[in-house]
Amino acid sequence: MTTEAFIFHVGETPLVGIMHPGNPEARRGVLIVVGGPQYRVGSHRQFLLLARHLAEAGIPVMRFDYRGMGDSGGPQRSFEDISQDLLAATDTFMNRSPGLESVVIWGLCDAASAALLNAWRDPRITGLVLLNPWVRTEEGLARAYLRQYYLKRLLGREFWSELMGGRINPLSSVRSLVGMARRALRRQCVQSGEEGTDMPNAQWEIDPGKPLPERMAEGWRRFSGPILLILSGDDLTAEEFRGCIRQSISWRKLLDETRVTVRELCDANHTFSRRVWRDQVTQWSLDWLQAIE
Repeated sequence: MTTEAFIFHVGETPLVGIMHPGNPEARRGVLIVVGGPQYRVGSHRQFLLLARHLAEAGIPVMRFDYRGMGDSGGPQRSFEDISQDLLAATDTFMNRSPGLESVVIWGLCDAASAALLNAWRDPRITGLVLLNPWVRTEEGLARAYLRQYYLKRLLGREFWSELMGGRINPLSSVRSLVGMARRALRRQCVQSGEEGTDMPNAQWEIDPGKPLPERMAEGWRRFSGPILLILSGDDLTAEEFRGCIRQSISWRKLLDETRVTVRELCDANHTFSRRVWRDQVTQWSLDWLQAIE
């Protein structure tokens, strides 16, 4: 299936987009948003391969580099500052696919976070596929390290072999563990139900002074469409997200909603670097997209 490369703009800044047409009669398309220091092909060509697979199944897909990323112009920017890029990409996608009525955003890591912070603003965005969302806080990172690194190390044979052989300093290890535990005990994710106050798809901005996990939860709450959440089992970012859920009543309520589908790939790393992992993510994405039609 033929792809199409093109330039669109945010103001005077040129952005690079790639279209995978799919079925011309399709009413819903997928907009793939890059996350982290990547560009539109994705780590291990994941975004390209996903787009081809979905388009072969009839689903139109657009990939693009937002400002400062890949081949697009402008200075590099944070995922928290791409609302205009998402709006321009959605406009361009629908203009180039006149049959489309709605768009699903597919994002990995901080692209998933950007989707949660912005999707509620645009009624044309009717679904989200979120992979290993980025919820980084100092406390959340410390909790994730305690579970992903320290706990596994304490339970592993290699640690005790090194300790008995005098190859590690036990006092240094204890100090490191205590320091990490202290940081983990600081409360960053709200643990009460206060962040879950009832409010409609509010038009006012989410308070930028709140911690990132709270702002993302508010974006999730304001967004009314179905959500597919995919988490890796061997990934610090995914463990931070799980830790945030464990610490927050409101987050647990959000994930319990019937519109939310959760999939976990136990052995996968952050970018699903093995083919079997990429194929599973693609199949889950396709199955979910076909189910919500």
